[in-house]
Amino acid sequence: MPDEGTTRGGMSDAARGDGTADAQVTVVGHADLTPDTLRLVESALHRRLERLARGPAVVRSGAGSALAFGRAARAAGRRLVVAIPTRDGVPAVPLRPDRLATGELLTLADRVRLLEYDPADRDACVRADERMVADGSLLLAVWDGSPSDGRDATAHLVAFARARGVPVDVVWPEGAARQPRPASSPSPARPPRPRARPGSAVPSCRHVPRGRLDRA
Repeated sequence: MPDEGTTRGGMSDAARGDGTADAQVTVVGHADLTPDTLRLVESALHRRLERLARGPAVVRSGAGSALAFGRAARAAGRRLVVAIPTRDGVPAVPLRPDRLATGELLTLADRVRLLEYDPADRDACVRADERMVADGSLLLAVWDGSPSDGRDATAHLVAFARARGVPVDVVWPEGAARQPRPASSPSPARPPRPRARPGSAVPSCRHVPRGRLDRA
């Protein structure tokens, strides 16, 4: 597992950043942080932002790492840009797990950026993150080192940034943890069909003419 501020290679890519005065810092990371980890990550991100050159902090709205970054950016006096989803130019309703966090991020934001993507489409969310990462000068990745899966694409976005020469700083403080995944519940059993009593007739369905619907 990568330590705070290091990559798997043992050295923070941020140490090789260009350090420009108006460098855009973007964050990606896990959304399923435990409450204690949310505080740990917020503190770690705040320390990072305090040490970096001034510039906008950009995040796509959501729970977990995004919210921790928004709080840290505000505490560090950074200009916070929050990207929200739109459909055909109209802001889209966030997914239920992200609604409270999105509301708080919008109150913290200095600027709101509209991104055309479907928040319910994982691939569309990843493409939105890729656009933000490609526009940035530094990526802060709240990442425990696990591979991408159907729910989380942090590892993919780290690789995406490195392939494009964007410096990456991995943030995963000591003691950090993610929420356990809920166990998949079995499909409810189909109730047995009632059996007709011997000698009883099966009732027929009443015919309803087309175009008419009787309501109870």
